[in-house]
Amino acid sequence: MTQDELKALVGQAALQYVTPGDIVGVGTGSTVNKFIDALASMKDQIPGAVSSSEASTARLKALGIPVFEANAVGELSVYIDGADEIDAQGHMVKGGGAALTREKIVAAQSRRFVCIADESKLVKLLGRFPLPVEVVPMATARVVRQFADMGGTAQVRLKDGAPLITDNGQYILDVTGLEIADPLAFEREINQWPGVVTVGVFALQKASVCLLGTSDGVKKLTF
Repeated sequence: MTQDELKALVGQAALQYVTPGDIVGVGTGSTVNKFIDALASMKDQIPGAVSSSEASTARLKALGIPVFEANAVGELSVYIDGADEIDAQGHMVKGGGAALTREKIVAAQSRRFVCIADESKLVKLLGRFPLPVEVVPMATARVVRQFADMGGTAQVRLKDGAPLITDNGQYILDVTGLEIADPLAFEREINQWPGVVTVGVFALQKASVCLLGTSDGVKKLTF
C-alpha cells in the first residue's frame, strides 16, 4: 500500500475511539485529514470537535462538523492526532504542520491521546526528524544559540521566503543534530527557556495508543 493508503487506513481505524455523544479532539496534518474525512460518517452521532489548527477547523466545518472553542468545553474523552516520530514508549515529535502548541493544549485537555501514523514514523530514538520549536520572534537568535550549545542546528522555518507565522503569531525553529534520549527531561528543560512557547516533544502529553499503518494492516501499540 502507498503511504497515502496507510494514512487512510489508520484514519478509518481511529473511529473506534470516538464515543457517540462526546466532543472529539482533532489534531492537524495529512494523516489527520484522513481521519476528519472518516469522521464525517459519524457527524450525526457527535456534538462536534475541538480543533488544534485553523486548517483542521476549516476542513471540519466544510464537512458539516461543528467546531467548539477549547475554553467552551470541559475535558475531552479522546484526542486523535498524527506524529512526525513516535518511540516505543509513546513519546512523540510533532509540529511538522506548525500547530504544535495548540496540539499540546488539546492533548492536555483530553483523557486519552490516540496517535495515528504510518509505520515509517516509529523510531527507536527521537531526533532524526527536525524538531519543531515555536518561539516568540524576539527570542529567536538566542534560542538558536542555546540549541547550538547542545550540539543542535536550529533554523527559522520559512514560507515563501519569509518566516512562517503560526496560528499564534509566532515563529517555528526546526532543530537538527539532536538525539533525544530522555524525552521527558528534554521537554521540561526546553520549555523553561525564555521565549520558547512550546517544544515539539510530546512526552508529558504522550500517546496512550498508537494505530500504526503497516503493509499487513493496522497495528495497535498501547503505552
